Order: sequence, then structure tokens, then C-alpha cells
Amino acid sequence: MVMEKSDKTPMYQYIMNDIKRKIETGELKPHDPLPTQIDMAKEYNTSEITSRRALSDLVQEGYIYRIRGKGSFVNENVSAPAGQAIRTIYFAHKNNEVSTFNHPFFTDMFQGIKEVCEENGIEFYLWNFGENYELPEDPHAGIILLTTNHSFDISHLTAWQEENRRIVTVHFYYPHLGIPYVIVDNLTGGYLATQHLISLGHRSIGVILTGNSIMELNQEFSLRLQGYRLALSQHQIPFDQDLIAVMEGEDERGDMGYRGFKKLMSLDTPPTAIFATSDFKAIGAMNAARDMGVRIPEDVSIMGYDDVEISELTYPRLSTVNQNTHKLGQRAAEILLFELKDQEKGSVRDEIVPTVIVRDTTAAIKQRKTSRK
Repeated sequence: MVMEKSDKTPMYQYIMNDIKRKIETGELKPHDPLPTQIDMAKEYNTSEITSRRALSDLVQEGYIYRIRGKGSFVNENVSAPAGQAIRTIYFAHKNNEVSTFNHPFFTDMFQGIKEVCEENGIEFYLWNFGENYELPEDPHAGIILLTTNHSFDISHLTAWQEENRRIVTVHFYYPHLGIPYVIVDNLTGGYLATQHLISLGHRSIGVILTGNSIMELNQEFSLRLQGYRLALSQHQIPFDQDLIAVMEGEDERGDMGYRGFKKLMSLDTPPTAIFATSDFKAIGAMNAARDMGVRIPEDVSIMGYDDVEISELTYPRLSTVNQNTHKLGQRAAEILLFELKDQEKGSVRDEIVPTVIVRDTTAAIKQRKTSRK
């Protein structure tokens, strides 16, 4: 049954009212797809601009949600008061340097968040909660939270939970608190990087990590090391702690890779391949190789991690791991907007699988000479 249109009712409002009626009467059920804005314009004999506005306003009122590349769908709970709906998403952090956000880990993530927000009429901002841990005053805002192991006071997470803040964490996660999270699967990333080198015939693979010691690695580097060890184990390659170079520091720098490379190559039997657990360290290792007269990839293969823009411009071009943080950003926003249920927040989680990017710094192993000058 089609609703009759009053001459005084704007067309976009007529479309909205008709779809609301279909939802409220059960003709359209939760998660049912809606026509595209093109098909809707044809169905109601109107323009795409009008149908787009109708869909956008339906999102704002909480009747439907959108998923990029898939379409518009009926919300599961359309009876929730409109005032409770998320209208703004903040990416919240503690005093991060602005320059940090130029890293593709963040720029790609922000683009993913922004796309989901734009499709659903949601505002998106960065928010520095600072030393006072002050979140936006809007209690219904969605918070995509970035924490760090060395400076974040975890007690504030519990306080925010008690305030019923709508939070999803990225990068780091806290399983014991049951807070929804989306992370890059660093264990799988470390595994894939190492597996790539093993597939080229390498059995002696060094690793350059960031931390105070092998026992004091942050969450991401610890998981990448676990992935490295898992790949070795599956190929019956013994784990050799001498092949692990841990460089002190909090921020990734080229000199870490430079020093790590020299340390590994000074071993009596140097590795034939090195997995530097960031592109910055990998590029530093490449600089050290050049200064030492070590050819890449003829004498040693080097694998990075992050796929920063410059990695495709190095000579030779750096093989690396792309963390797929564009997808991470999309999923974080989608979880906040469409998947959170107060009674089961802890069950909402996702892990994004990285992708190996093969370029020129990795190659099949060549027979090494018995002596090295």
C-alpha cells in the first residue's frame, strides 16, 4: 500500500514518512536493505538529490544505517529516542604530537572513519583529552579511543565505563574490561612478514624491535615478535635470541634500524634476511647496509612494516606490510554507530588482517660465501 502525498508535504519528507511507515508496520524488518538513492528516485518519481536527503535524514533520526559500498539498511532498534543516537564521533587521544598523525597508520584510519561518518550524516573530530582525561561533554558522542602503554592511566577507562560512554578502542585493547575494540592483527602481520622471507629460502632471519628489552616490548611489537616465532616454529626453524635486536626508544626512528642492522651483521654468522618491525627502522637498516657495502637484496633481504609512502620511493623499493588501517577506521565507526548493545559491549571486537607488499628489498636467498670480510 502506497501512502498518499499531501500537496503541502515536501517530497523528501513524503519518502521519509513512507519508509518509516513500512518499518513501523513490519513491512521492512531490521537489517533489510533499502533501494539505492537512484532506485528510490525512480520509485518515487523524484530527483536523486531528494532521495539522498530523505536517506540522510532517516539516518539522522535513527531509522536506517549505511555501510560504505553496500547500501542502506533498516536499524535494529528504531524505537530508541532520537536524542540517544550518536551524532558526533571523536577520535580521542592524549597529547599526541600533530606530526604523529601524518603517519599512514592514522591518515588511512581517519579516512575510513570520515567516509562512514559522511555517509551517515555524522560529524567527526579529533579530541585531545589531555592530562585531565576530559572527554567531550556530549554523553551520547561516540569515542574512538587511542591509548598508549607508557602514558595512559587505565583507571579512567573504568570511570568512563561507569558513565556509559560509547567507546571503541583502536591500536591497543583491554580484554579484561570488555570494551569493544578494533585492532590490526599484529601477530598475523609479524607472521606474514616472516613467512614471506621463509618462502624465499631464508632460515636465518634477524628482527629489529623497539623497546627497553625483549621482556619490555609494547603490545604491538610483542605481538609481531610472537608472529615471527610462530612462523619459525611452523617451519621447524629454531628460535635464536642472538638474532633479536631490541632498540631503545618510544618513537620510531631510522637510527634504531641503523644500529640494529649493524648489531645483527656483526654476528659471527649474520642473518641472510632482516625483519625490521617498522619502515622507519627498515630504511635506517638500508642506510647502514649501504655504509657497510652490503648489497640489498643480494647479500641480505630487508622487510619493513607500515607501508609508509616513502617506502615505495626508496632504492631499492622496500618490501613491507600494509596494516589496512583504512578498514580499521571504517570498522571502528561502524561498531559505534550500528553494532553496540549496552548489554553485550564486550562481545563487539574485530581484528584487521595486514597485507604483505612485495617490492625489491627481498629476494630468494643466494649461497653465502664461507667467509665474510
